[in-house]
Amino acid sequence: MNIVDSCGWLKYFEDDSNAYFFSPIIQNTAELIVPTITITEVFKRIVQQKDEDLALQAIAVMHQGKVVNLSSAIAVTAAQLGTLHKLPLTSSIIYSTAKHTKSTIYTQDADFKNLDKVKYIEKIYK
Repeated sequence: MNIVDSCGWLKYFEDDSNAYFFSPIIQNTAELIVPTITITEVFKRIVQQKDEDLALQAIAVMHQGKVVNLSSAIAVTAAQLGTLHKLPLTSSIIYSTAKHTKSTIYTQDADFKNLDKVKYIEKIYK
């Protein structure tokens, strides 16, 4: 199973330079886990930068994977992992969701860079 971090989804939707890294993972919907916090982040960013219609279209694509809600178990593990690895809240929720679903995270977020079961790619700055 695989999780694409919010930054990866945004690169995919923008068809940005790192989109090639995330595209095969996103398009393999049978293996795709989508944490609800990722939906929140992607929707918010697209609304801020574009408009709500595009954000709704993006969310529809995200729902092609298996959406995993933030449960109490995921929340408690997120707090533990966040403290242990000094992760921001959103990253700790995504990492916890990955642990609970036995998923690999695909990201360009340096918060995840040295964590177990993470496929990391450097950001490309234009």
